Amino acid sequence: MDAYESINDVLVYLFRHIWDLEREAIITGEFEDITDNDMHIIEAIGLDQDRKMSDIAHAQKITLGSLTTSMNSLVKKNYVVRSRSEEDRRVVYVHLTEKGERAYHHHADFHKKMVDAVIQQLKEDEVPVLIKCLEGLCVFFRSYGE
Repeated sequence: MDAYESINDVLVYLFRHIWDLEREAIITGEFEDITDNDMHIIEAIGLDQDRKMSDIAHAQKITLGSLTTSMNSLVKKNYVVRSRSEEDRRVVYVHLTEKGERAYHHHADFHKKMVDAVIQQLKEDEVPVLIKCLEGLCVFFRSYGE
């Protein structure tokens, strides 16, 4: 198999299966009551500070209405708390509860293991080459639809 076929086989496999594989890895145990989309919303909220709903919707490339539906579920399941801005009551902030922070760390741990599995296969001088290749792939996907 030549380089083109090898790269194509790997990329096609990853694109077809990565969502299922990630879902199986992260929607387990304590976190079986949420979806993988919910987990990515939790990731977008992050740990550092309150986030505006509009910023999260923009980052996730979803409508504010879709985010509100997901957020209602996450609030009900005690992953997220909402609050309104004192300066502008139209602005809604969200932050993770302790349970939401545990979910965030659970998801982050999966990503760390995934990246570690790749890096362990490489020599130190090969890592920058992989980064350059992946950045090129990102450029391709970002510009593909334009």
